[in-house]
Amino acid sequence: LAAYREWGTACLTRLNGMFAFALYDEPRRQLFMARDRAGEKPLFYALTAGTLCFGSELKALFANPEIPRRIDPAALDCYLSMGFIPGERCIIQGVNKLPPAHALLFNQNTGQARTWRYWQLPEPDATAQTDASALLDELDALLADAVQRQLVADVPVGILLSGGVDSSLVTAMAVRAAPHVKTFTIRFPGYGHYDETEHARLIARHFGTEHVEIEAGATTVDLLPRLARQFDEPMVDSSMIPTYLVSQLIREHCTVALGGDGGDELFGGYPHYSRLLWMQQKLGWLPQTLRRGVAAMADYGLPVGFKGRNWLQGLAMDRQSGLPLIATCYDPGARRKLMIDQGNWPCVAEAIREQRIPQTADLLQRATRMDFENYLAEDILVKVDRASMLTALEVRAPFLDYRLIEFAFGKVPSALKATATQRKILLKRLTARLLPPEFDQQRKQGFSIPLAAWLQSATWSGFFREVLLDADSPLFNRKLVSQLLAGQAKGRANSERLFALVLFELWRREYRVAF
Repeated sequence: LAAYREWGTACLTRLNGMFAFALYDEPRRQLFMARDRAGEKPLFYALTAGTLCFGSELKALFANPEIPRRIDPAALDCYLSMGFIPGERCIIQGVNKLPPAHALLFNQNTGQARTWRYWQLPEPDATAQTDASALLDELDALLADAVQRQLVADVPVGILLSGGVDSSLVTAMAVRAAPHVKTFTIRFPGYGHYDETEHARLIARHFGTEHVEIEAGATTVDLLPRLARQFDEPMVDSSMIPTYLVSQLIREHCTVALGGDGGDELFGGYPHYSRLLWMQQKLGWLPQTLRRGVAAMADYGLPVGFKGRNWLQGLAMDRQSGLPLIATCYDPGARRKLMIDQGNWPCVAEAIREQRIPQTADLLQRATRMDFENYLAEDILVKVDRASMLTALEVRAPFLDYRLIEFAFGKVPSALKATATQRKILLKRLTARLLPPEFDQQRKQGFSIPLAAWLQSATWSGFFREVLLDADSPLFNRKLVSQLLAGQAKGRANSERLFALVLFELWRREYRVAF
């Protein structure tokens, strides 16, 4: 309030952290709303007939009978393609999301609203310091300060320690700033591939943290309706399940937890960055017509879920301005077949995605910026916010301190982020400086669950089948759904695609939404 009184709406540029707020200025009869730069906190709104309704949760807006509970077909198309609904769009017609780094001013006298973007990713500074040693020192100082700031709380604070690069660095910085640091790791018994206990123990022993290992109990399908209810908009990411479980278990020990979200997007950590650069180096000489031909053959000749299909389709990418579809859920042909009302289905997701691709000639800049503004904002941060808030745990992300974001995108050259053979180059130099020598820098383990294995059980497969094939007034083609279920039973990678349909159907039933 004091900042708004002093600087008005320009106060946003002085805030550092995660927030979504609405402030009513009574003398001016106007409402000022804003969302943080990265999109850690949500804000939904609907403007109808001069009336503004808003809330942190879509379910709050459903309390208004003037808002019809009808699906927006373009938003559903985006969901089935990308796994989430990007930008200002919302799954419900007539409702919008305020995008990250945006503000809204509603004039009560006129009933009009205007939105604007108050911050954006900086362009790479060609004159910036490129000395790797100096950049490493600056990264060290920035991350240390970000962690120290976010450790400030009136309640117990812990670290979500997976044993990966990002959370391990957050732990290292926390130990610098606080005398007693508590770290937490979760594991799923019986699934060794998903167990990060040993990696986390190494970091905890090295830094002398008070380390707590939490063992997840049996995960039942009963959890899915609860998550569908909590997530407001459905989202295709089954790692919402372990995110919720770890939040629930850690909440028994502390109220605030620091995580490593953002490190991959800022510093080039995802495997597909190296694959893209490899494709550019090794296949860039192939004529565009030949690459498009191979992509078309993959599109029409390989079934959905076939390993490598998306990458072959990506060969048609425009090398100067495009990005391949890294993790498409359902491509246009599959979406048309999936919907019962095939003839009128609007396949608009690819065009919407194309408009959101950053305009830069640097392929890695293009990919990391795209992931920061889409995958991070619309998937990762949504998942963490909804799952943690369901347990009343506040999760903070030091890597999303805006000074670190501006450093990563404005100062760090692509050559110090990723190449065709390396990833997180600058960040791993920091791990070499701070973490024990036996730490495995090359390991990349996403926060995931053995969903495919679970779907081999009668309980999970039966639940998925019941939800999708016994639905009243179904949207989805039962024949194609049956084929996906059969393919999954034979080992084809359809588990996340089936999860997308199940979560959507559970959400639709919960909120009685019509098409």
